[in-house]
Amino acid sequence: MLMAHPAVLRDLVAQYETLSVLHAEDGSPESRQRLNDIAYTLCVATGTRDVDAALIAARHQLPGARVEDDSLLAEAPATAGAPTAPAAEA
Repeated sequence: MLMAHPAVLRDLVAQYETLSVLHAEDGSPESRQRLNDIAYTLCVATGTRDVDAALIAARHQLPGARVEDDSLLAEAPATAGAPTAPAAEA
């Protein structure tokens, strides 16, 4: 499997975290779409199907990853569908 460059992963994680806060604050369709796009890109870049697993995998691949993150990665559920992001709030 190809591995994304650490700088790319670091940027994707930072964007996801920023957009999560933005979406929580304004909840606009635009922020939701951008959050979904970043979640999908994270999943592709890490070879996962779930945004939570993608975040764990991305952080694990970054320099200075902690050993205890391995147990979290093993516990992350693998789903059979497309990459998913947190459900949109009504």
